[in-house]
Amino acid sequence: MKVLPSYHELTDALDNEGGQHMNKGFSKVTFPNACQLMRWHFHPMGFEASMDAPGSMIARLFDRATGETMIAIAGIPCATVMNAADVELIIEAVEDELEAFVPPQALRSYA
Repeated sequence: MKVLPSYHELTDALDNEGGQHMNKGFSKVTFPNACQLMRWHFHPMGFEASMDAPGSMIARLFDRATGETMIAIAGIPCATVMNAADVELIIEAVEDELEAFVPPQALRSYA
């Protein structure tokens, strides 16, 4: 079983890389850096996200080898600057959708 790094380990790694993800005293993260944290969290799956409106985003998890979309979720609440807890809620929402996803019968034979 893979042990995932904690949120704080990920943000520290981003700081060490020279990222400007956070104002240390206020635990704020910008949208691009939140996306980086989520890419690290969902690795080895691919993750990409974009804001589709000022207060929401579309997230996609995909197979990095083939580019095939595993799941795409629209309308996830977000902001251009978020609290660390907001990023954790987004990750949990994506994980919940992934757990609830049942592939169509035609795709089950590929599993």
